[in-house]
Amino acid sequence: MLRVLFVGDVYGAPGRRVLGAHLPVLRHRFDFVVVNGENAAGGFGLHREAADGILRAGAGCITLGNHAWHHKDVFSLMLDEERYPIVRPLNYTDPGTPGVGWRSFDVRAADGTTERLTVVNLLGRVFMEAVANPFRAMDELLERPDLGNVFVDFHAEATSEKAALAWHLDGRVAAVIGTHTHVPTADTRVLSGGTAFQTDAGFTGPRDSVIGAAPGGPIAKFLTERPHRFGVAEGPAELNGVIVQMAGGRALGVDRYRYVEGEDDGHSQ
Repeated sequence: MLRVLFVGDVYGAPGRRVLGAHLPVLRHRFDFVVVNGENAAGGFGLHREAADGILRAGAGCITLGNHAWHHKDVFSLMLDEERYPIVRPLNYTDPGTPGVGWRSFDVRAADGTTERLTVVNLLGRVFMEAVANPFRAMDELLERPDLGNVFVDFHAEATSEKAALAWHLDGRVAAVIGTHTHVPTADTRVLSGGTAFQTDAGFTGPRDSVIGAAPGGPIAKFLTERPHRFGVAEGPAELNGVIVQMAGGRALGVDRYRYVEGEDDGHSQ
């Protein structure tokens, strides 16, 4: 059995700080850690400093999302595949797109057995930018042999699209965990076919914020109906994640995880 920790969207310097401090404390409890780094660089995208910090903290793989291309750094990072195990959305299908949409890892579990883990990143289409169909992209990928336990980070806006994909893939992948909306949902469960699902893992960033931003900017935008600059909020940060136990391509269990700086030692739900 593999115990996999997935950490939701790391947001800005506060998210990198709490990840860097708390993930090393947790790392020994898990066989593999996947971290979404979509917002790690000032709230938008990933740069080298953020990627290095995430990997030093104990991540084995970094997933992305709709801000994948925000920083020029990411192009060179994707070329350095051995040092930077980055997975960008699979459904950017142009042949010239840098990077890869999935990666397989042979992971040694605590009991001494080795299980294959394949990490996939997908981008939703409802209320998002135009990309290829994520449902079709996964159907095509799953025709490949030897993927083992498939973990899907579905970076999408609509809860309905996330749930529909999970049911579409139920029994064919070990987990479908949503990201992007930054608020952890309470629908954590293993579906009838053996796929772990949660609509959104939540984010890893400043607790007293509007999904990571200092409240003043979003409030001004809503009040005036005009664009306003958003800055990363300060103060205590939280880490949100999902723990999936898996073997033989199916989930055996799933739990939410949350830690807040200065508040507790972290807890599963």
